[in-house]
Amino acid sequence: MASGNHSSITEFVLLGLSADPQVQVLLSALFLMIYLLTLLGNLLMILVIHTDSNLHTPMYFFLSHLSFQDIFYSSVTVPKMLENLLSQRKTISVEGCLAQVFFVFATTGVEACLLSVMAYDRYAAICHPLLYGRVMNKQLCGRLVWGSWVVAFLDALVNVLLALDLDFCESQTIHHYSCELPSLFPLSCSDISTNAAMLLCSALLHAIGTCLLIVFSYARIVSTILSIRSATGKSKAFSTCSSHLTAVLLFYGSAIARYLMPTSGSPLELILSIQYSVITPMLNPLIYSLKNKEVKTALRRMTLNYLQCLR
Repeated sequence: MASGNHSSITEFVLLGLSADPQVQVLLSALFLMIYLLTLLGNLLMILVIHTDSNLHTPMYFFLSHLSFQDIFYSSVTVPKMLENLLSQRKTISVEGCLAQVFFVFATTGVEACLLSVMAYDRYAAICHPLLYGRVMNKQLCGRLVWGSWVVAFLDALVNVLLALDLDFCESQTIHHYSCELPSLFPLSCSDISTNAAMLLCSALLHAIGTCLLIVFSYARIVSTILSIRSATGKSKAFSTCSSHLTAVLLFYGSAIARYLMPTSGSPLELILSIQYSVITPMLNPLIYSLKNKEVKTALRRMTLNYLQCLR
């Protein structure tokens, strides 16, 4: 991987979250529990959606892909974080760091795209209910999901290919628990203007582009809901959006703040990164299961069927 461009250093040091050994043990236990809950919750969500025919709708099709994405997303950073918390050498090779940069960038992009696609799905369901089945057909749903993955991975690939030309010949310490593209810029002695410009374009594409689609969708949704005369109808319409809106606020609030603030390794920067890359993937299945009657009913039905099979 362009090893000639990185001849000065071969590895980076990830300072992580704390230098205190006792705190590191506590943090490793905490994040291991979070990671296991993330895997369990999202796998359970995928299983429920695929086994219950009542959930074979576009909304839950997108939700199953979001759950798969959250497993992938947390697995990019948390295992390496746990390894560094429990080891004396908190290093990562330059190649490994760039690989992590790619997958962090790609999975963040997929998450943003899927959340915007789900907002469009809610818009179609609430604003055009009679045409919903025709508009959100299987072909379109499949294209939207695959398009999200392709766009995000191509965007990540372009940014990482540009990063391959950087020379890292000064400090090798990253004030973070994982490799993210903004954290590498201060370590380079190359001209990073092109890289920074490309990163800005990518941020505008994912943050502004997907945000605009979400804002537009919810503006039309709110307008439609307010025109409903029945209080019961309004409540039902709002309830179908509340889970998704909560997930959007959790992810976008922390991710946008993280990428807009200068890289310094400050506690706030680390907290924001943990929020969107570690905490949000764990909370998403809880948000969609605890606030969704259909999912709770399907979970109950699956549990009863499982218990009956054991008898």
